[in-house]
Amino acid sequence: MAQVEATTERIIAASPETVFDTVADYKDSRPKLLSEHFSEYQVREGGDGEGTLVHWKLQATSKRVRDCLLEVSEPTEGQLVEKDRNSSMVTTWTVTPAGEGGSRVVVTTVWNGAGGIGGFFEKTFAPKGLNRIYDTVLDKLAAEVEK
Repeated sequence: MAQVEATTERIIAASPETVFDTVADYKDSRPKLLSEHFSEYQVREGGDGEGTLVHWKLQATSKRVRDCLLEVSEPTEGQLVEKDRNSSMVTTWTVTPAGEGGSRVVVTTVWNGAGGIGGFFEKTFAPKGLNRIYDTVLDKLAAEVEK
């Protein structure tokens, strides 16, 4: 199995604290940020950063739906890690200062891909699809915090 990685980033005109707090708010803010690729969203424990347990289904393609149950941690300041209990998928949100009053947001998702020819196609095409999904999420995040 090869590790597959998708990374998307954006500069947002809002403070790192505001951006991070919005991303870490799974109860109220996060549902507003998700694209149509996410369904059955439910906060099962917590709701604000570290200690949150959240569920959603991610429809990456018309045929591929991933049932995700994510444990949220905050290993360092400005970083939020979502580890899927149902797979090897881990998504890390990193928010750092960028310019005066701005933020750089980097979303990186990694997982163990399939082997063989299927793995080749997954490693080639899945990151592009996931990047498009998270581009939309980052667009919504920017619209939410740049008001």
